Amino acid sequence: MQTPVLIKMGDLMTDEEFFTFCQLNDTLDFERDSERNIICMSPTGSSTGNTISTILGELYFWNKQSNLGYCFDSSTGFLMPNDAVRSPDAAWIKKERWKKLTNEQKEKFAPLCPDFVVEVRSKTDSLAYLQDKMNEYLANGCQLGWLIDRLENKAYIYRLNKDVETVETFESVLNGEEVLPNFVFELKWIQ
Repeated sequence: MQTPVLIKMGDLMTDEEFFTFCQLNDTLDFERDSERNIICMSPTGSSTGNTISTILGELYFWNKQSNLGYCFDSSTGFLMPNDAVRSPDAAWIKKERWKKLTNEQKEKFAPLCPDFVVEVRSKTDSLAYLQDKMNEYLANGCQLGWLIDRLENKAYIYRLNKDVETVETFESVLNGEEVLPNFVFELKWIQ
């Protein structure tokens, strides 16, 4: 396994220029790390895409019923407090936080870290790279995150100010805890 391709950029692009760069190259997926280096992401395989769609569908359905926030897919970039621009496979933001943003901020990379994120490991993903990414989300204010490891049939639950919990089987159920009240996701749905 390898990490994605990293292009050293330093301060060559402002946030606005990076957004424009991404829009001009909209057939490619990019993120930016906290050092402002550009990360070239490869498309996911069909199984990973199906897994992400299943998770996002359940999250959307729960959110439609609860009306507590907003859901986002993997093509959404977020400008994190540490200057990174990240695109989790699935994300959710509390309604009150989203409504504080201006319309202009909403049309670009929203300057905040989601309250809830999901990353799904595909065959080309390094587990260590994704674990670092999950820790970065927490360091930037994420309240709850799930790292779904399809290769090992495990899930990792990341909570703010708590140790990472490993779920050893896809026969388990994940829940949204206080962040996503009454949201449950049965891992068997993605086997």
